[in-house]
Amino acid sequence: MRQFTTGDLNKQVGDVTDAAAREPVILTKAGKPRFVLMSYEHYERMRTGGDLRGAYHVSEMPKEHRALFLAETDRLTQHKGCDDEP
Repeated sequence: MRQFTTGDLNKQVGDVTDAAAREPVILTKAGKPRFVLMSYEHYERMRTGGDLRGAYHVSEMPKEHRALFLAETDRLTQHKGCDDEP
């Protein structure tokens, strides 16, 4: 997710809104995240539940997601499938 400052929004409104049309962007103020700017369509998908993606703490993940997540992290910690393999 791209980040812009609130000052960037004032100076480069076109660049910031173009980025927000593609994906939500974070607006920071004094170095801290303060706002998220996104397209109306993205907002509506989130509001109505049309976007089924979710974020979970590993302890709260649905069992099938947790199993996939843990299997993938195990694979990566063993360096299987990494780009730097011979």
